Amino acid sequence: MARGRPRGFDADAALDKAVRVFWQKGYEGASLSDLTEAMGINRPSLYAAFGDKETLFRKALDRYLAGAMTAPMEALEEIADTRMAVCAWLRLLAHSLTDPAHPPGCLVVHGALSCSAEAAPAAGALLECRQSGEARVRARLERGLAAGDLPAGTDVAALACFFATVMQGMAVQAKSGAGRDALLAVVDRAMAAWPA
Repeated sequence: MARGRPRGFDADAALDKAVRVFWQKGYEGASLSDLTEAMGINRPSLYAAFGDKETLFRKALDRYLAGAMTAPMEALEEIADTRMAVCAWLRLLAHSLTDPAHPPGCLVVHGALSCSAEAAPAAGALLECRQSGEARVRARLERGLAAGDLPAGTDVAALACFFATVMQGMAVQAKSGAGRDALLAVVDRAMAAWPA
Protein backbone atom coordinates (compact mmCIF):
# COMPACT_ATOMS: atom_id res chain seq x y z
CA MET A 1 0.00 0.00 0.00
CA ALA A 2 1.43 3.39 -1.00
CA ARG A 3 2.10 5.80 1.86
CA GLY A 4 1.89 9.58 1.66
CA ARG A 5 1.17 11.73 -1.33
CA PRO A 6 3.19 11.50 -4.52
CA ARG A 7 5.71 14.28 -5.11
CA GLY A 8 4.22 17.29 -6.83
CA PHE A 9 7.49 18.23 -8.55
CA ASP A 10 10.20 16.79 -10.76
CA ALA A 11 13.08 15.94 -8.38
CA ASP A 12 15.66 15.84 -11.19
CA ALA A 13 14.67 19.27 -12.50
CA ALA A 14 14.68 20.65 -8.95
CA LEU A 15 18.16 19.22 -8.36
CA ASP A 16 19.40 20.82 -11.59
CA LYS A 17 18.15 24.16 -10.28
CA ALA A 18 19.92 23.59 -6.96
CA VAL A 19 23.16 22.93 -8.88
CA ARG A 20 22.83 26.36 -10.53
CA VAL A 21 22.25 28.10 -7.19
CA PHE A 22 25.29 26.45 -5.57
CA TRP A 23 27.34 27.11 -8.72
CA GLN A 24 26.43 30.81 -8.65
CA LYS A 25 26.55 31.46 -4.92
CA GLY A 26 28.73 28.76 -3.37
CA TYR A 27 27.69 26.58 -0.45
CA GLU A 28 27.39 29.25 2.22
CA GLY A 29 26.11 31.94 -0.13
CA ALA A 30 23.16 29.76 -1.13
CA SER A 31 20.43 30.24 1.48
CA LEU A 32 17.58 27.81 1.93
CA SER A 33 15.30 30.56 0.61
CA ASP A 34 17.45 30.87 -2.52
CA LEU A 35 17.30 27.11 -3.01
CA THR A 36 13.58 26.62 -2.42
CA GLU A 37 12.69 29.60 -4.61
CA ALA A 38 14.86 28.37 -7.48
CA MET A 39 13.68 24.78 -7.08
CA GLY A 40 10.02 25.80 -6.89
CA ILE A 41 9.39 23.87 -3.68
CA ASN A 42 8.88 24.61 0.00
CA ARG A 43 11.27 23.66 2.81
CA PRO A 44 9.37 20.56 3.94
CA SER A 45 9.46 19.25 0.36
CA LEU A 46 13.17 20.01 0.10
CA TYR A 47 13.91 18.13 3.32
CA ALA A 48 11.66 15.22 2.36
CA ALA A 49 13.18 14.80 -1.10
CA PHE A 50 16.81 15.78 -0.54
CA GLY A 51 17.57 15.93 3.17
CA ASP A 52 19.30 18.91 4.78
CA LYS A 53 21.29 21.57 2.94
CA GLU A 54 24.56 19.65 3.18
CA THR A 55 22.98 16.49 1.76
CA LEU A 56 21.38 18.52 -1.03
CA PHE A 57 24.77 20.07 -1.78
CA ARG A 58 26.44 16.67 -2.06
CA LYS A 59 23.70 15.48 -4.42
CA ALA A 60 24.08 18.68 -6.44
CA LEU A 61 27.86 18.18 -6.56
CA ASP A 62 27.44 14.62 -7.84
CA ARG A 63 25.04 15.93 -10.48
CA TYR A 64 27.49 18.64 -11.51
CA LEU A 65 30.39 16.19 -11.82
CA ALA A 66 28.26 13.82 -13.91
CA GLY A 67 27.28 16.67 -16.22
CA ALA A 68 29.67 19.57 -16.76
CA MET A 69 32.83 17.59 -16.09
CA THR A 70 32.04 14.46 -18.12
CA ALA A 71 33.36 15.46 -21.55
CA PRO A 72 36.69 16.89 -20.30
CA MET A 73 37.39 13.83 -18.15
CA GLU A 74 36.44 11.44 -20.96
CA ALA A 75 38.90 13.22 -23.27
CA LEU A 76 41.63 12.92 -20.66
CA GLU A 77 41.01 9.19 -20.29
CA GLU A 78 40.19 8.16 -23.85
CA ILE A 79 42.57 10.04 -26.17
CA ALA A 80 45.56 7.78 -26.78
CA ASP A 81 48.33 10.39 -27.01
CA THR A 82 48.98 11.87 -23.56
CA ARG A 83 49.81 15.41 -24.69
CA MET A 84 46.74 15.52 -26.92
CA ALA A 85 44.61 14.13 -24.06
CA VAL A 86 45.75 16.81 -21.61
CA CYS A 87 45.32 19.54 -24.23
CA ALA A 88 41.80 18.34 -25.09
CA TRP A 89 40.93 18.16 -21.37
CA LEU A 90 42.00 21.77 -20.85
CA ARG A 91 40.33 23.02 -24.04
CA LEU A 92 37.04 21.32 -23.16
CA LEU A 93 37.28 22.81 -19.67
CA ALA A 94 37.76 26.27 -21.21
CA HIS A 95 34.55 25.73 -23.18
CA SER A 96 32.66 24.46 -20.13
CA LEU A 97 33.90 27.23 -17.83
CA THR A 98 32.63 29.87 -20.27
CA ASP A 99 29.47 28.17 -21.52
CA PRO A 100 26.68 30.79 -21.45
CA ALA A 101 24.13 28.05 -20.72
CA HIS A 102 25.25 27.95 -17.08
CA PRO A 103 27.10 30.08 -14.51
CA PRO A 104 30.75 30.84 -15.33
CA GLY A 105 33.59 29.06 -13.60
CA CYS A 106 33.56 25.78 -11.71
CA LEU A 107 31.41 24.68 -8.78
CA VAL A 108 34.24 22.50 -7.44
CA VAL A 109 36.71 25.40 -7.42
CA HIS A 110 34.38 28.11 -6.12
CA GLY A 111 31.83 26.24 -4.03
CA ALA A 112 33.51 26.55 -0.63
CA LEU A 113 37.10 27.75 -0.80
CA SER A 114 36.62 30.02 2.19
CA CYS A 115 33.89 29.20 4.67
CA SER A 116 32.92 28.93 8.32
CA ALA A 117 33.38 25.89 10.53
CA GLU A 118 29.72 24.97 9.96
CA ALA A 119 30.41 24.55 6.26
CA ALA A 120 33.55 22.44 6.77
CA PRO A 121 31.89 19.22 5.49
CA ALA A 122 30.98 20.92 2.19
CA ALA A 123 34.47 22.42 1.91
CA GLY A 124 35.92 18.96 2.61
CA ALA A 125 33.80 17.38 -0.13
CA LEU A 126 35.03 19.97 -2.65
CA LEU A 127 38.65 19.52 -1.55
CA GLU A 128 38.28 15.78 -2.14
CA CYS A 129 36.93 16.52 -5.64
CA ARG A 130 39.86 18.78 -6.45
CA GLN A 131 42.34 16.23 -5.13
CA SER A 132 40.61 13.46 -7.06
CA GLY A 133 40.79 15.50 -10.25
CA GLU A 134 44.50 16.06 -9.81
CA ALA A 135 44.99 12.36 -9.04
CA ARG A 136 43.24 11.45 -12.30
CA VAL A 137 45.52 13.80 -14.24
CA ARG A 138 48.54 12.27 -12.49
CA ALA A 139 47.36 8.73 -13.29
CA ARG A 140 46.94 9.71 -16.94
CA LEU A 141 50.44 11.20 -17.01
CA GLU A 142 51.84 8.05 -15.41
CA ARG A 143 50.23 6.01 -18.19
CA GLY A 144 51.80 8.36 -20.70
CA LEU A 145 55.20 8.02 -19.07
CA ALA A 146 54.93 4.24 -19.24
CA ALA A 147 53.90 4.47 -22.91
CA GLY A 148 56.85 6.71 -23.78
CA ASP A 149 54.73 9.86 -24.37
CA LEU A 150 56.75 11.68 -21.72
CA PRO A 151 60.53 11.75 -21.32
CA ALA A 152 61.98 9.28 -18.84
CA GLY A 153 62.41 10.91 -15.45
CA THR A 154 59.49 13.35 -15.88
CA ASP A 155 58.17 14.38 -12.46
CA VAL A 156 54.55 13.44 -13.11
CA ALA A 157 53.41 14.60 -9.66
CA ALA A 158 54.72 18.12 -10.31
CA LEU A 159 53.33 18.11 -13.85
CA ALA A 160 49.89 16.99 -12.63
CA CYS A 161 49.94 19.71 -9.96
CA PHE A 162 50.88 22.26 -12.64
CA PHE A 163 47.98 21.32 -14.93
CA ALA A 164 45.52 21.14 -12.01
CA THR A 165 46.65 24.63 -10.99
CA VAL A 166 46.16 25.86 -14.56
CA MET A 167 42.64 24.42 -14.58
CA GLN A 168 41.77 26.03 -11.23
CA GLY A 169 43.21 29.35 -12.37
CA MET A 170 41.12 29.17 -15.53
CA ALA A 171 38.05 28.64 -13.35
CA VAL A 172 38.89 31.74 -11.32
CA GLN A 173 39.46 33.75 -14.50
CA ALA A 174 36.13 32.58 -15.97
CA LYS A 175 34.30 33.50 -12.76
CA SER A 176 35.96 36.92 -13.00
CA GLY A 177 34.65 37.44 -16.53
CA ALA A 178 37.42 36.09 -18.78
CA GLY A 179 36.08 34.87 -22.10
CA ARG A 180 36.67 31.62 -23.94
CA ASP A 181 39.38 33.01 -26.21
CA ALA A 182 41.38 34.21 -23.21
CA LEU A 183 41.16 30.78 -21.59
CA LEU A 184 42.12 28.99 -24.79
CA ALA A 185 45.18 31.23 -24.97
CA VAL A 186 46.04 30.11 -21.42
CA VAL A 187 45.73 26.49 -22.58
CA ASP A 188 48.15 27.14 -25.44
CA ARG A 189 50.63 28.76 -23.06
CA ALA A 190 50.29 25.92 -20.56
CA MET A 191 50.86 23.29 -23.22
CA ALA A 192 54.11 25.07 -24.18
CA ALA A 193 55.41 23.86 -20.81
CA TRP A 194 55.05 20.21 -21.89
CA PRO A 195 58.32 18.34 -21.25
CA ALA A 196 60.48 18.22 -24.36
